[in-house]
Amino acid sequence: MVLKQAIVIRTDLKMGRGKIAAQSAHASVTALEKVTTAAYNAWVAQGMKKIVLKTGSKKELLDLFMRAKKMLPTALIKDAGMTQIKPGTVTCIAIGPAEEIDINLLTKDMKLL
Repeated sequence: MVLKQAIVIRTDLKMGRGKIAAQSAHASVTALEKVTTAAYNAWVAQGMKKIVLKTGSKKELLDLFMRAKKMLPTALIKDAGMTQIKPGTVTCIAIGPAEEIDINLLTKDMKLL
């Protein structure tokens, strides 16, 4: 079993690179908190594989989140609003770590960030 994590960022918000990095980190850690110890250990042993993808709208991001959360550990990140964007703005999601094949089924048509 190969595990990976997908992080999906909204590009329509025009966040700076540092903001994207911070939001991605929030998503990764929050989703990781939802996996079993065995899944965590396996993912770490495999090198913590991740992929960062982009989407152009809140609707697309939320649609993906709703599909993913039915079967995989997921995290939806809303910004605190202290820097570049308004409080409560949905910025990104993370899916997994989970089996790569399951994540690929959800994200196969998406582009890399």
